[in-house]
Amino acid sequence: MALATSISSVFDQGSVKVKSFTINTSDLSSPPTQLFIVAPVEENTYPVLLFCHGFCIGNTWYSQLLKHISSHGYIVVAPQFYHCMLISPTKETEIAAKVTDWLSTGLSQVLEEKVKPDLTKLALSGHSRGGKVAFALALGHAPTSLKFSAILGIDPVDGLSPSNRPQPKILTYVPRSLNLEIPIGIIGTGLGDQWKGIIPPFAPDGVNHAEFFKESKPPCCYFLAKEYGHCDMLDESKAYLASWVCKSGKGSKEDMRRAVGGIVVAFLNDYLGGESKDLEAIFEKPSTAPIVLDPVISVKE
Repeated sequence: MALATSISSVFDQGSVKVKSFTINTSDLSSPPTQLFIVAPVEENTYPVLLFCHGFCIGNTWYSQLLKHISSHGYIVVAPQFYHCMLISPTKETEIAAKVTDWLSTGLSQVLEEKVKPDLTKLALSGHSRGGKVAFALALGHAPTSLKFSAILGIDPVDGLSPSNRPQPKILTYVPRSLNLEIPIGIIGTGLGDQWKGIIPPFAPDGVNHAEFFKESKPPCCYFLAKEYGHCDMLDESKAYLASWVCKSGKGSKEDMRRAVGGIVVAFLNDYLGGESKDLEAIFEKPSTAPIVLDPVISVKE
């Protein structure tokens, strides 16, 4: 299994050569929906990350972030839940479950011949409403044949407000109530709860990262990208487009992607690979990140 080995390297592009490609439902591997996959091309066995996109966002809009993660020795599978016709989070969760089941039979068919997925080391992540879908899947709202070893929400959002949340509702407003027995990571944004002129925030108070972390059971960790907005980790051109309707930070979006990618890699290195030094280094010295992380919190028990 190939994982990052240098503490400082998690915020930089990794040394593993990767390629990205799209698999359509017409492919011989028969995926349940269109998939964007970023995977190493070098012979080895790699852990797998299932990534759920946000509301009205394409799975390829995260290509730079996902390539960063994959270059540290991970296979990333990002389903596209819908195109023109929006669907409910419940339906998204059901599709995510079907993709999870597909991994056992279909993933090896679309990878390079000597690239093997290690599905005993399977993690789950998602951005915005995709974070809600990821937690819904981990909580068993749709059954899967595989078990997840860790989950990481990237500015997750459960709805428009505590009283306006679509099913399945994730938050209970009881501390440490999320019924998960796997490590949880939460990355929040400092500007996600702010209005953009007359446009409401995309990650409102009461349904965003802060509440997800309050309800997470240990081991769990939290990172706040204090000076950045809800969509600032998207690909450069997409982050620019999003900035017209969503509060955005003034800093480099490349640095934001490097920071989010590095946190994800460090988290996965620890909880999938048993190598904790990268994650510990971020907690000991948050300034090693290319952006301001304040606060960073680790709760182990």
